[in-house]
Amino acid sequence: MSDDGAQPGDRIASHIAHNARVWNFWLGGKDHYEVDEQVGTMVTSMYPSIGEVARADRAFLGRAVTFLAGEAGIRQFLDIGTGLPTANNTHEVAQRIAPDARVVYVDNDPIVLTHARALLTSSDEGATNYVDADARDPRAIVKAASETLDFDKPVAVMLLGILNFVTDTEEATSLVRQLIDAVPSGSYVALTHPTLELGGEGNEAAMKFWNENATPPITARTGAEIAAFVDGLEILEPGLVSCARWRTREDEEGPLVAQYGVVARKP
Repeated sequence: MSDDGAQPGDRIASHIAHNARVWNFWLGGKDHYEVDEQVGTMVTSMYPSIGEVARADRAFLGRAVTFLAGEAGIRQFLDIGTGLPTANNTHEVAQRIAPDARVVYVDNDPIVLTHARALLTSSDEGATNYVDADARDPRAIVKAASETLDFDKPVAVMLLGILNFVTDTEEATSLVRQLIDAVPSGSYVALTHPTLELGGEGNEAAMKFWNENATPPITARTGAEIAAFVDGLEILEPGLVSCARWRTREDEEGPLVAQYGVVARKP
């Protein structure tokens, strides 16, 4: 139940396309409504590579979490704006490597809440929890997540395709800063964000259509604006790149997509 006392179902606006459900449609899932399919199909007609962006973003999550739980030795993950559960969610990837990994998912979409509670089950050794909170409220996120995560130990903060829904860049930067301030040295931030660079110029009209017909509103940012989110952190190789090119092997490289990806460490 949400803080306002409404049941999740009471808050689902099934007549308006919503990002989590449209993203599910682009990934080939079935957890969406007709309006989500309609908007998703129209966006695809305007920007045909959007499905590739969705798949590349998901693959980035897998590679980033594999690195973080493996080589980096991270055992705590805070996944903000997780979206609808699909294959290879953060806790599944992390706990395959480290069964004792603890993962907190954060989202405020009621249909995501319903599915997450049903499907995001932890390993016996680890823990998986779900926080119903808005990405714009880092203090509430950290407070709720602290029931599962120990913020005195390193945490990997996952911000995949979420800051683009915070249309004010100063506000988005402040949110990232607050989250970074809440975690100790040795923590990481993994981030993806759409751009009109990297061949994404054609996405401008599709984003305009989205903002007129779906929720929440979205914005693209330049590489320089996205890099500023992790200013002061140690950016891991290969730096800020198309998420489809972040630590991919030659045999697994898909199309270059207009979605930046970066992983950075708090010194």
